[in-house]
Amino acid sequence: MKQKLSLLLCLALLLGILVACGQNTEPPAGSEKLAVADASQMTEVEDVVQPGMVPVPATDLVDGTYPVAVDCSSSMFRIDACDLTVEDGKMTASIKMDSESYLYVYPGTAEEAAKADSADYVAPEIDGDGLHVFTIPVEALDAGVSCAAFSKNKELWYDRTLCFRADSLPLEAFRPGVIVTPESLGLADGEYTVDVALAGGSGKASVTSPAKLTVENGLCTAEIQWSSSHYDYMKIGDAQYLPVNTEGNSVFQIPVSVFDRPMAVIADTVAMSEPHEIAYTLTFSADSIEAAA
Repeated sequence: MKQKLSLLLCLALLLGILVACGQNTEPPAGSEKLAVADASQMTEVEDVVQPGMVPVPATDLVDGTYPVAVDCSSSMFRIDACDLTVEDGKMTASIKMDSESYLYVYPGTAEEAAKADSADYVAPEIDGDGLHVFTIPVEALDAGVSCAAFSKNKELWYDRTLCFRADSLPLEAFRPGVIVTPESLGLADGEYTVDVALAGGSGKASVTSPAKLTVENGLCTAEIQWSSSHYDYMKIGDAQYLPVNTEGNSVFQIPVSVFDRPMAVIADTVAMSEPHEIAYTLTFSADSIEAAA
């Protein structure tokens, strides 16, 4: 009888412990594990802010909506298109992705996203082309913008840094006096020289500086000489430019639309096994302009 009573008491005690445990299913304070991807779970991170970039706030721009190019620190976060909306001194970007890989984005770091209220997460809207559109605030162009992305498959927040490119906006998007243009310089027709700085690519290529600058009817054209003979065309936007020489290092004549700010260009090289377009920026210094000797 005593053995049965002891067994019943043990069972009652065990049942009490189980009930007590079942009443407290929340993890103890401070023990939560943030759902954030660490460095080992991420692809190579690229620096998207180019040397010489100057942040462009909303107050420098005219209200409106403009297509804008976006560089991302991760190749896994592929942006197919983006629209920038400027209104009442603020900017928002509508990031368009032909992918369902991300359930949410958050305007901040991955750690901040993991701690944030889910009501602050940005879910995508589907546009008429079937693209997933995430709309986030943008403090400045040509500056790093933190944007955490939550992976549908991995169920982790990933850190992303975005850079919305001011050089991809049309000139009419800028308020008068914000950028230095050939028109604002008022250069007389003639031949000049100008210092030019190249950024982007692998860092191995260079261009001759100072470069020859020609002004005709208020329009500026720069002669860009590369350190290689393997460039077969350059592009600015949709316009393509061919070399003006047949021997020696590749030389191009391209229009200059802005000074003292990086100007986006593409140069195609045939030095590799296949032709390869490389993104660069050229920055022309207005203070360095001198009449050609």
